[in-house]
Amino acid sequence: MYWVYIIKSKKNNSLYIGSTSNLEERIKEHNDGKSLATKKYKPWVLVYTEGYFLKEDTLYREKSLKYFGKVYAQLKRRIRNSLLSA
Repeated sequence: MYWVYIIKSKKNNSLYIGSTSNLEERIKEHNDGKSLATKKYKPWVLVYTEGYFLKEDTLYREKSLKYFGKVYAQLKRRIRNSLLSA
């Protein structure tokens, strides 16, 4: 199983979108400072996930969230309460 995820920084409320095949380990890496992109904004909390059977589908969804503003904005509206409470 592959995952697209969104994490939220407890330091400055910024969001990060990523994908992985091992969600638990990847979140741990973010919080241990092993990712250059998220190192300075730790700690992180998981706020959203989507599961996929194929890696190709996962990468397509991650790319669409990162590079197409309307797709990302629509998802943020849909999970608004989760983002506020995390």
